[in-house]
Amino acid sequence: MKGRIHSVETFATVDGPGVRFIVFFQGCPLQCLYCHNRDTWDMSGGEEVDSEEIIEQFKRYLSFYRRSGGGMTASGGEPTLQPEFLSELFSKVRDLGVTTALNTTGYVNPDTAEIFLDNTDLVLLDLKVMDRERHRKLTGVDNKKIIEFARYLSAINKPVWIRHVIIPGYTDDREDIQTMVSFLATLDNVERVELLPYHSFGEKKWTQLGCQYPLKGVKPPDRELLLDLADNYASLGVQVTVD
Repeated sequence: MKGRIHSVETFATVDGPGVRFIVFFQGCPLQCLYCHNRDTWDMSGGEEVDSEEIIEQFKRYLSFYRRSGGGMTASGGEPTLQPEFLSELFSKVRDLGVTTALNTTGYVNPDTAEIFLDNTDLVLLDLKVMDRERHRKLTGVDNKKIIEFARYLSAINKPVWIRHVIIPGYTDDREDIQTMVSFLATLDNVERVELLPYHSFGEKKWTQLGCQYPLKGVKPPDRELLLDLADNYASLGVQVTVD
């Protein structure tokens, strides 16, 4: 089966446990103001590849993934836009005895998710803000579908790591964060919460595409702020990390 991807990274130590091989899928239904992979939005971009081509490249480094407890992570873009290709790729990876992780916006219907979740060991779910209108302004869509997907993952007991990018003035509102904590407390499958500092590394890509970077001038958060916000998640009783 062929799929459309942007690129791969062969030796990553983020986006899941152990050493990871990351496949960046092409296409995304969100248009986040801070996106650092702006060039992945267009579904017609990237390169069409066969799943076996990716697996052959993956197998070159298989010993590293096995020894570290790592494996393959699908990122993007948004991998769930290509559910059949994602499922086939993950099935072949699991046949090699290593783990699969999905880094997703969560903007996917449960019936579509059924196609690939059986072959997914871990979901890295990006949550931005809980307020629906603020979410729309930040990403171009509201978060109703994302919240429903999070609840679905809990219902089927699929392990989840929550990822929350802290953007000063956009995603650091205390009341909204408390709403997020209260929501996460209703889920039974959250193993970890990762607080990630906003960075402007993607600004160059926006400029290269002839686009104005929406968050130009926004500074990364202080580490003190990240540590302070991390205290809000302590009541969940899960591991909270600050990058």
